[in-house]
Amino acid sequence: MDISFLNAYFIPLVMAACLVIGYCIKHISWLYRISNEYIPAILALCGALLAVADAGSASLEIIIKGAVTGLASTGLYEAFSQLINKHSERKDCDETKK
Repeated sequence: MDISFLNAYFIPLVMAACLVIGYCIKHISWLYRISNEYIPAILALCGALLAVADAGSASLEIIIKGAVTGLASTGLYEAFSQLINKHSERKDCDETKK
């Protein structure tokens, strides 16, 4: 399955902004009431709004690009946090063997 067509739907500036928004939702203590299951939907909406603001006009293509980018930022955050946790677990295991 070739998914290279998805590369046309990413907006780097929106990706960075959605990563920051998602990180803030996850780690700011007064936002604890927001369940983790709502974060992808929030970031899809934020991505769509930011893409429209970045483009200066609203079209279905721009809204979809922004929403896909917002969802991709969720996946990127999860992949990065799992990589960091895996690395720290391996480091902890190495320290206990000494």
